[in-house]
Amino acid sequence: MTTDASVPPIPPITTPAHALAELVAGNKRFVSGRPEHGHQVAAAAAASGGQQPHAVVVGCIDSRVPLEAIFDQTFGDICVVRSGGHVVDHAVLGSVGFAVAKLGVPLIMVLGHKRCGAVQATVEAVRANEHPEGDIGYLVEQLTPAVLQVGADDPEAPDKAMRVHVTRTVRRIREVAGVADPVTAGQVDIVGAVYDLDTGLVELLPS
Repeated sequence: MTTDASVPPIPPITTPAHALAELVAGNKRFVSGRPEHGHQVAAAAAASGGQQPHAVVVGCIDSRVPLEAIFDQTFGDICVVRSGGHVVDHAVLGSVGFAVAKLGVPLIMVLGHKRCGAVQATVEAVRANEHPEGDIGYLVEQLTPAVLQVGADDPEAPDKAMRVHVTRTVRRIREVAGVADPVTAGQVDIVGAVYDLDTGLVELLPS
């Protein structure tokens, strides 16, 4: 692979507003069917010498929500942390804190998605007054407060609870060591968003 020395390097994205604008623009490219980036080995090699990602995205493990693809981001652009129903534990929170403190990301996004299986399972468990055993029970336990807030008997409980859980997760991440101070200083922003499985659009939630 050759490099054109006449082309100046692209300056890194260092502000929350710029980082969010890049994710929004990337999602628009994805939805329009005109992405700029693909998973090419040449791009992987080009980014292998170091990294300066501009965002960390906390999302669900759902196979229908590939985060780099829906935001049209290439190697080295975003850090991705995924768990069922984007439930946070010490590993997730530590990963977010690392991305901010050590990698200097200016933006944290918590991304829920419609028809989330983990949220649906929690709604059903609350309705039946059941608690799954084992580690799956931990996911249900962490999602239950959002379900209780909207009411499990609400016909739209899964979607409403997912949105509440996104907002709760944003608030929880604000408390992470090494995150609160940069947020207060305006160096880092945290946003919540929802991905539509049918349209591919990412909707930003009110902060």
